[in-house]
Amino acid sequence: MGKAGTLRLAADIGGTFTDVAAFDEASGRLILGKALSTPEALVNGIEAGVEKAGTSFAEAGLFLHGSTIAINAILERTGAKTALLITEGFRDIYEIGRVNRPDSYNLFFAKHRPLVPRRHRYEVRERMLANGEVLKPLDDDEIIRVA
Repeated sequence: MGKAGTLRLAADIGGTFTDVAAFDEASGRLILGKALSTPEALVNGIEAGVEKAGTSFAEAGLFLHGSTIAINAILERTGAKTALLITEGFRDIYEIGRVNRPDSYNLFFAKHRPLVPRRHRYEVRERMLANGEVLKPLDDDEIIRVA
């Protein structure tokens, strides 16, 4: 393709196929590669797609990754059981949600079911400010205790 660093690689892993797009900024050339997804080792499907696109990771100055299987696992709720560490005082924030409702006058509106059940949400004593500054740092010993 083009000279090193001018290539943008993007991969999307789906349940059946892994799609790769290789865009060469220098020439404007776009090449696509498609390979079978490899659930046992997802990177193998990406590598096969990159190879089918006729390029390599070494040529890329940028690599973007998306995963349809991750989105599907969330939507279908088929992913692994998980826990959530959350700032003390905010355990129920995801369940409470916001005040907005998509259908304000829908009498049959039902709130979403949280991805992490309340019994698997654990509060930790830490605090970040709105600007990203740490007000109270996360304590590693507390994480170990919760785990």
